Amino acid sequence: MHGSIRVRPAGSAKVSDLVAIGSRLIANGRLAKTDRVDAALLAKMGALLELRADQPKSETLHDLKQLATARLALIKDRTAAKARLAATTHVLPSQQIKRRLKQIERDLSQVTEAIDAIVAADKDLAARAEILTSIPGIAKVTACAILTEMPELGHLSGKKAAALAGLAPISRQSGKWQGKERIQGGRASVRRAVYLPAVVATRFNPDMKAKYEHLISTGKCKKLAITAVMRKLIVTANALLRDQRKWGEYPA
Repeated sequence: MHGSIRVRPAGSAKVSDLVAIGSRLIANGRLAKTDRVDAALLAKMGALLELRADQPKSETLHDLKQLATARLALIKDRTAAKARLAATTHVLPSQQIKRRLKQIERDLSQVTEAIDAIVAADKDLAARAEILTSIPGIAKVTACAILTEMPELGHLSGKKAAALAGLAPISRQSGKWQGKERIQGGRASVRRAVYLPAVVATRFNPDMKAKYEHLISTGKCKKLAITAVMRKLIVTANALLRDQRKWGEYPA
């Protein structure tokens, strides 16, 4: 296989090259779907696109990720327990659920304190979190989620940051047909983390509020307008982290 596929010079890789690789694998009798075949194909794709290896997450970010996951699980447990309590009429299960809710609150407090302690102990992480929380609409929990799920933020262009979060509009066009642009791909965890902050920002963040109201006034639906605010939050956060500036120091 190595002798039958030519790697193009730097910067000249095309999508057709990747299709050709898959076709040649089949033409050479590589019909099997195995780890070895997949690895060879991915290696060729990496060579064609000149992909660079990402920096692995630090142990601190892995710890934060685990704590954030634990926090989310506890919040889901609390929501479910409250729903059960509302539907329970018998005294015994009601008492048990109330005890469970108290334990969940204690666990949540411990997890939150652990997250705050990890961030405070890391000078760089604390500085980045402080920059993010200076943006109206982004609180500590959201800042932690963004830093954990998107550690590349601050080292990308605005377009790449939006695309990595899955918030960049993707064009759909073929010949005379023009489809609607829509978002796709990217990191769903980042979108989940910034959705509610975007909603809050439309009320309390002057720039985001102006963006939202402008889109609504031009006839855009609320869902599209919120998505645009989410994208602007990520792009703004990326620019602030890149320039090492807080929101108040950022020109409107």
